[in-house]
Amino acid sequence: MRDPGAALAGRASRVPWWPRTPSLRRDIALPLVLLALQLTAAATIEGAWHLFSPPRSLGPVDWVLLVVGPVALVARRRHPVLVLWVCFAATLAPSGTGLTHVSFLVAFFAAATAGKRYPAWLALALTFVWTIWLAPLIYRYAVPANDALALAGWLLAVAIAAEATRIRAERAAVTRASRQLDQRRHQSEERLRVARDLHDVVGHNISLINVQASMGLDLMDSQPEQARAALSAIKSASKEALEELRTMLTTLRHDDGAAPRSPVPGLDRLPELIELTRAAGLSVDVEIAGKAPPLPAAVHLAAYRIIQESLTNVARHAGRARVTVRVTYDDADVHVQIDDDGKAPSGMGSAIGTASGITGMRERAAALGGDLSAGFRRGGGFRVSARLPVRSPP
Repeated sequence: MRDPGAALAGRASRVPWWPRTPSLRRDIALPLVLLALQLTAAATIEGAWHLFSPPRSLGPVDWVLLVVGPVALVARRRHPVLVLWVCFAATLAPSGTGLTHVSFLVAFFAAATAGKRYPAWLALALTFVWTIWLAPLIYRYAVPANDALALAGWLLAVAIAAEATRIRAERAAVTRASRQLDQRRHQSEERLRVARDLHDVVGHNISLINVQASMGLDLMDSQPEQARAALSAIKSASKEALEELRTMLTTLRHDDGAAPRSPVPGLDRLPELIELTRAAGLSVDVEIAGKAPPLPAAVHLAAYRIIQESLTNVARHAGRARVTVRVTYDDADVHVQIDDDGKAPSGMGSAIGTASGITGMRERAAALGGDLSAGFRRGGGFRVSARLPVRSPP
């Protein structure tokens, strides 16, 4: 049997020393490069690259400060201001070496691009004051005016580059957030559209199936032929529902390789819808006025669904009512009106429909720039009237 302790020790021996987290690798990689660069330059370059002061040999404090700056940069993303001031303190090397300024510039850039502009600018200004005025005053040397102007211009360029990088990053973040919001809104609209379609398809066909099933049960013994017709209507309604559900599911799966099993419903399929509704026992008349112009698919679908949902509501709530479907075309709009002569509930003579199905119809019309009204007629029955623009709004 294998020793668990040995297995654990073997596993520990195989753990890589290099961090596995990508962000941690990025945080450590740059400080390691700067540490190697600063120590190598301090050990090999004579005079250790002094800015303006006379060359002096590096002491123990200078070597410590050459290490402190790069080590502090490991935390530059989490604590940019603290790292900035640590790296600024590292530039106050007694020897006056300019190698410590490399880590300071990286810390300044990290703080400025992280949005900590005022501490970053203050640290940059103090660095300029120390290099041009305080250090020469303490160590008794002079900095030529041309060199001071050159340093000021170079530091200004660094500040401008950091500010430009920050602005670009903020704009990219805003664009990314806006894109995510648009994507979420699109997904929400798509879910709402699918919910409306499912409500219309399932609600209409299940209502017809329910009506036909009740009729078949009532007539099974006394009138078997009519019961057979009811069963045939159930078969047609269920087949229609399954075909439309398959079409919607194919679209949701984004299966580009498979063609839809049935065309998108539109006014050209209105005769099929009417025949299916008549088979459920409703008396439906259709009136068409005007010449149908070329219509967008969205208008075709909205008109079809509005008529479908209205007929479903009649089958559910009005019993064997007589229904009139009017479709009127003109140059600007398609007008759809569905009237039935069913009995309104008492006290509801002027009520406006607010059920979920009517809300869905109203949303369909509004999405195309049209409008829809629904309510009980004073003379009896119920009316749904919709106006759908021929051209969708931009």
